[in-house]
Amino acid sequence: MNKAYDNEMKIEFLSKSNNEAFARIAVASFIAQLDPTLEEIADIKTAVSEAVTNSIIHGYEEKLGIVKLTCKIKDNEIFIEIIDEGKGMENVEIAKQPLFTTKSNLERAGMGFTIMESFMDDVDVESSLGIGTKVSMKKKIKSNCEDKELAVAIRREE
Repeated sequence: MNKAYDNEMKIEFLSKSNNEAFARIAVASFIAQLDPTLEEIADIKTAVSEAVTNSIIHGYEEKLGIVKLTCKIKDNEIFIEIIDEGKGMENVEIAKQPLFTTKSNLERAGMGFTIMESFMDDVDVESSLGIGTKVSMKKKIKSNCEDKELAVAIRREE
């Protein structure tokens, strides 16, 4: 394990749509050690869901492939990577535009990157045609430690 991080996990799964829920739950369980708020958990789960769904629907389309999910923690920040070896994108900047989609028949088509960017502090996308796509996201978890310490101190004084 890279000593630059406090903790790290990696999982790989088939590009099947029912594994999207597995990815969300795995990430939520892993980040629980940071004591995030329910809103922070929901934001991260939604961003992960969008990235994994993009890998399954756009990266691999009708073919089966492997989606790789890595989560790393450093201090109170979570770093997430979702990687596929699917078809890749010709132009990431165009693909990131709201409502741009190659699958206009799907619900919420074209909003995946916009959703990721709105829920995470930073989103970076690297993609090459015929090679695949890597989505890197990070989010700082607000520390609840000071509030807890204050609450304990107040209870002691009572």
